[in-house]
Amino acid sequence: MTTTPEPRICATCGRRFEWRRRWADVWDEVRYCSKACRRGPGRRGAELEQAILRLLAERAPGATICPSEAAQGVYGEERWREGMEAARRAGRRLAWAGEIEVTQRGRTVDPSDAKGVIRYRRARRR
Repeated sequence: MTTTPEPRICATCGRRFEWRRRWADVWDEVRYCSKACRRGPGRRGAELEQAILRLLAERAPGATICPSEAAQGVYGEERWREGMEAARRAGRRLAWAGEIEVTQRGRTVDPSDAKGVIRYRRARRR
């Protein structure tokens, strides 16, 4: 009986993805969940990560921000809604890197499974 390998975290969107049969021969090299993610986060993705970290650094320890705040800082007041999914991807990448925590109703949640309203806070160092 063959067991399937452990899931991976996409290097671009930060979502967990499962092993697929077509990747059987190259699973050790697979880093992205899709062709779209293979293009990478781009310049805006890096700007969003920096905006999230900057906003959190300006707040008190334990304080949170909404991903929309980072999107507004990068995309502007008129077009921030276009950047919401990119802001969520940036947040997932930072969460998997251990820089921030993704929360819902004050509790830390798995960034891959979070649906609905989320917030970010600085990671609590152990």
